[in-house]
Amino acid sequence: MMLTALVLAISATLSDGPDTVVVCPPVYLEALRPWLAHRAAQGHRFAFVPGTLSAEQIRADIREHARGGQLKFILLVGDAEPAAAFDPRLRARCVPTFLATAKVNVRWKSPPQIATDNWYADLDDDGVPDVAIGRLPADNLQDLAVMVGKILAYETAQPPGPWCQRINFVAGTGGLGPLVDPIVEMATKKYLTEGIPADYEISMTYANWRSPFCPSPVQFHTAAVNRFNEGCLFWVYIGHGYPYQLDRVRVPGSSHHILSTADMAQLYNGRGTPIAIFLACYTGAYDLPHDCLAEQMLRAAGGPVAVLAGSRVTMPYGMAVLGMGLMDEYFRQRRETLGEVILHAKRQMMHEASDRADRKLLDLLAKAISPSPQLLRDERLEHLLLFNLLGDPLLRLPHPQRVQLELPDKAVAGTHLEIRGNSPIAGRCRVELVCRRDRLRTDLPVRHRYDQSPAAQAAYDAMYRAANDRRWSEREVAVAEGTFLTALKIPPEARGECHVRVFLEDESGNQFALGSHDVYIAAPKLASLPVPVLDNRSGGAQGRVSDLQR
Repeated sequence: MMLTALVLAISATLSDGPDTVVVCPPVYLEALRPWLAHRAAQGHRFAFVPGTLSAEQIRADIREHARGGQLKFILLVGDAEPAAAFDPRLRARCVPTFLATAKVNVRWKSPPQIATDNWYADLDDDGVPDVAIGRLPADNLQDLAVMVGKILAYETAQPPGPWCQRINFVAGTGGLGPLVDPIVEMATKKYLTEGIPADYEISMTYANWRSPFCPSPVQFHTAAVNRFNEGCLFWVYIGHGYPYQLDRVRVPGSSHHILSTADMAQLYNGRGTPIAIFLACYTGAYDLPHDCLAEQMLRAAGGPVAVLAGSRVTMPYGMAVLGMGLMDEYFRQRRETLGEVILHAKRQMMHEASDRADRKLLDLLAKAISPSPQLLRDERLEHLLLFNLLGDPLLRLPHPQRVQLELPDKAVAGTHLEIRGNSPIAGRCRVELVCRRDRLRTDLPVRHRYDQSPAAQAAYDAMYRAANDRRWSEREVAVAEGTFLTALKIPPEARGECHVRVFLEDESGNQFALGSHDVYIAAPKLASLPVPVLDNRSGGAQGRVSDLQR
C-alpha cells in the first residue's frame, strides 16, 4: 500500500510530461523515497520504468516518455550483473546494460563488446546521447541508502568551502613508448594550465619516481588517499587501470600500489566529498560479476558522491578530448548538474570542426602519433560508450560567484602589490600570490638514481610538497560586499608569470566566490637591492633589510 501510494503521488506530477525517467526495480522504490522527495521539491517530474524488463523494453519505454519533448535525465537504479539474465533473484534487483560492438579499442586487446548505458540516452540512434544518464549500481537496500545519503548530504548538508576550489590529480606513468609519453605529458600540462581557470588550486601526485611531483614511492598510496580525504571538488586519476585496482608505481627492483578495492575503508569524505573521475581503462567495468573499483568507491560511506569511469580499454586521444569537454562544460559553460556536464562534453566530442586552438592541436598530435589516424572519429564515438556515470545525473554542482580584481599587470619582487576587488558577498577573503601551474617556485634537483633509504624517501616527500606549493605569499582579510582594497607583500625571491588568486566565503558558509588576475613579477633593479655594509667586527658583509621585507 505504501509503495503504491508513493508511485501514484509522484506520477501525479506528470501533467507537463516527465523531465526524468527512473528505471528502478520495484524492490528499491521505497529506499529511493528520500531522493524522490528531494528532487520533486526541486520541481522535477518523474516517470517510472521497471528495471526488471529487458534492455530493449526499457529503451522503448524511455523513448515513449521522451515523446513530449521534456525529458532531460535518466536514472538507472540497480547493478548490471550478467547472471541476472538467467537468475530471477538477481533480476529482481538489477537493471540490464547494453553491450555495444567495439571497433577501435579491440586493436589494443579489449573485449569485443563494450558495456554502456549511453544506449538508453541515445534517442535517435546516432550513437550520441540526447539526455543525461547515470546509474546507482546498488546491490542491495543498504548500498542504495548509502548512495542516496551521500547525494542528499552533498546538496543539503555540505557547505561550500576551500574544497570547492581544490582539484587533485593522481597520475600513473604512460608506458606508451619513449616518443609518445613526452607528448602526452606535454599535452596534459598544457590542458591543466589552460583548461582550468587560475581561480582553482591544483595538486599533482605523479607515479614517476624521477618527477618532483612524486612523493615517496613506498608511501604513494597514502599520498593518493590523503589527496582524496583532504576534500576536493574533483579527484582525478589519469593512467592505466584495471577492474579492481589502479596501476602501480614502478621503481627499480620493485613496485607499489596506488589504490585498490581493498582501500575503501580508508576513504573519508568529511571535508568535502569529491567527484571521482578515472581517465583510465576498466575501472568502471560495472557489468562484471564482482563490483569494480568505481562501484565499490561509490558504495563506500567515505567514498565519492559520483564516479565517471571507463568500462573497457580506453585510449589517450579519446580520453583527452573527453577531459577537455568536461573542463569546458563545468568551468566555462557552468552546467548546473553533473549529468549535463557529461552529456554536453560527450556531444562536444563529436564536433569535427572545432574553432578551439587546443582541440586543433590535440587532433594534430593524435594524427601524428596514432597507429590508426583514420579512425579518430570512431575512437571519439567509442568513448561516448566507454565512459559511464555511476552516480546521480541530477546532482547539482557548486559554482562560485565571481570576484572581479584590478591590479597592475607587472610588479617588482620585494615590493607590495596593491589589489582592488569587487565582491558579490561579504566574508573572509584569502588572497594569494601564486606562480603559474606549469612553473615551480624554485629549481628542484633532477633525480637520476633511485634511492630507497628512509632519508631519501623523506626527501621525496619534501620535494613533493615543495613542487605542489605554488604560494609566494598570502593573507586573509575581512571584506564587505562591494569594493575592497588590500595589498600583498611580494617576496624578494618571487619571479616570473604568476596569478593573484582569491577565495571568499561568507560567514554563514553557504556562499563562496573566486577570482584571479595574471601578474608578472620582475626582479628588483640593481639600485634597489640591499647595499652590502662592511662589518669591521666580523670582517663580513651584511645586507640592509627594508621595513617592507621584515
